[in-house]
Amino acid sequence: MTANRAPDGDGIDPVTLEVLRNQLEGIAEEMGQTLIRGAYSPNIKERRDCSTALFDADGRMIAQAEHIPVHLGAMPEAVDAVREYDPEPGDVFVLNDPFRGGTHLPDVTMVSPIAPAADSPEGDGENRSIVGYAVSRAHHADVGGMTPGSMPAGAREIYQEGLRIPPTRLVRDGEIREDVRSLLLANVRNPRERRADLRAQLAANDRAAARLADLFDEHGRETVLEGFDAVIDYSAERMRDQVRALPDGTYEATDVLEGDGITDEDVEIRVAVTVDSEAIDVDFAGTAGQLEGNLNAPLAVATSAVYFVVRCVTDPEIPPNEGCYEPVTVRAPDGSLLNPNPPAAVVGGNVETSQRVTDVVFAALAEAAPDRVPAGSQGTMNNLTVGARDGSFTYYETIGGGFGARSERDGMDGVQVGMTNTLNTPVESIETEYPFRVERYALRPDSGGRGRFRGGLGLERALTVETEATVSLLTERRRHAPSGVAGGEDGAVGENLIDGEPVPAKTTVDVDPGTTVTVRTPGGGGHGDPAERDPEALEADRADGKITESEQR
Repeated sequence: MTANRAPDGDGIDPVTLEVLRNQLEGIAEEMGQTLIRGAYSPNIKERRDCSTALFDADGRMIAQAEHIPVHLGAMPEAVDAVREYDPEPGDVFVLNDPFRGGTHLPDVTMVSPIAPAADSPEGDGENRSIVGYAVSRAHHADVGGMTPGSMPAGAREIYQEGLRIPPTRLVRDGEIREDVRSLLLANVRNPRERRADLRAQLAANDRAAARLADLFDEHGRETVLEGFDAVIDYSAERMRDQVRALPDGTYEATDVLEGDGITDEDVEIRVAVTVDSEAIDVDFAGTAGQLEGNLNAPLAVATSAVYFVVRCVTDPEIPPNEGCYEPVTVRAPDGSLLNPNPPAAVVGGNVETSQRVTDVVFAALAEAAPDRVPAGSQGTMNNLTVGARDGSFTYYETIGGGFGARSERDGMDGVQVGMTNTLNTPVESIETEYPFRVERYALRPDSGGRGRFRGGLGLERALTVETEATVSLLTERRRHAPSGVAGGEDGAVGENLIDGEPVPAKTTVDVDPGTTVTVRTPGGGGHGDPAERDPEALEADRADGKITESEQR
């Protein structure tokens, strides 16, 4: 089929471009659905802690499913790392190395070169070449390391966090390399579950190859490849227009992490965001140096957080691809918290430091786009990992909390914020899959900051562990509350308890059968003067149990 050309004969006409864009994004979404349906672990099939994307032959992202922000902004580096190994049609590479395109070790990435099938009319002779890459990334519930779940709070180097996989051929000429798969599975707990989740990722990448071949058949090779360039150019143009609408200037902000798992001392993150015409430069000069603990974040993770914020303060409807990010540059000093050198521990950087980067960049841009920046959200993923030393089970969850109030509406209650977008694990699934009993799962009254618009409420989740296990907690906002803005009050800080006794924000402990672990997550900050809150909204808060009588001041 020959696509319609633009009236001037130059490029694809707008209708065909829009059809192609939606079809490419549909491929990425279908990859995600294939991965979720085929996975075995609750972390992927229930929580959907995974992401998928489609890249062109030059390693540019052309479409992504709207899954986990911290995954998606870092995927281009994974493709770049694989391309250094001269991939060939029929290969699939696996990696998780945070210093070679990964984020943290539990996030396992698969990269598959896509080439038309040899028996396809489009795949004969010289056309049998790589036209793109299918990429899937999923958080595996265990990849080895010093503790079950591979999220140790006290890790001091990456070797303690699990098996580190540089770009490695898992599949060659369409056949799985059993020696490589055996090596991977020999170094993880619950290898049966890991094997099934790896299979699901392979299936997701295969689905992308099949669907892209369908597009070649429908539109023709030349038109589809030209469409890759066109969708990227379209997004870049729209993003540049949005950036031009922001006032030029340099905007600065500072925030802190509450220790690194080794010490409780605050760790400073500084940012200067410069808007200059149609470009945004984000510079983290002055940020703390590389840490002894595990909150170090590879630059790709910090970059993901910046991309997320830029999309939030511009037009989130811009098609998500390489073009969205062309006007944005991100810098951090070498050997710093946000650009560490190996063998730095990084498992907490991906989940907690990324959230603080989001907060500090939002704070910096609040002056430039005040109506688009909410009050402080919970600012943490509230990572809870519970597992057996014998590898019989590993449970991992990020727990939602309060979203910051907006300039025209309340914050959302009990949701994931910032760099994660997962679902919760249903109570029925938890009690079926694991030796747990869920004692409580509820919103926290009075946890949202008061204001003309109220911050979202945090959550409380309490689990009783019915066997010996190791519990790891990686959390934030236990000391410094999510901030209110424009006269709004701060949200409530979070709290961690084991059998009713407070424990640190970052801790790993062995527990006996019958131990109850409780996580109370932070609320969001309020927006505007609390005295200006609509009386009807205040009455609704009381009727819904969001506030108690003491809060109706």
